[in-house]
Amino acid sequence: MSSNYAQISATTLIKQQAGKIKGIFFSAASATPTIAIYDAQTASTSIKVIDTFTPVAATNYNFLDGITTENGIYVVIGGTVSCTVYYE
Repeated sequence: MSSNYAQISATTLIKQQAGKIKGIFFSAASATPTIAIYDAQTASTSIKVIDTFTPVAATNYNFLDGITTENGIYVVIGGTVSCTVYYE
């Protein structure tokens, strides 16, 4: 299956149903950047797929076979981050 993508720079609901995170490319990251990804439609859940971390600009993170979610893909961004999330 081919991947979809979303270029984001703020907290965003990427997908409202089950999906698969294939990877993330960070084009910019400054001003104390952070990112976390939830298996949810909001951040008000404890189901973190990827815990909060500090991304590095010009870095690509591939998740090989992907990270499967059951409820959605919700990305929380702090600081200044510009990234492309690719997913199914």
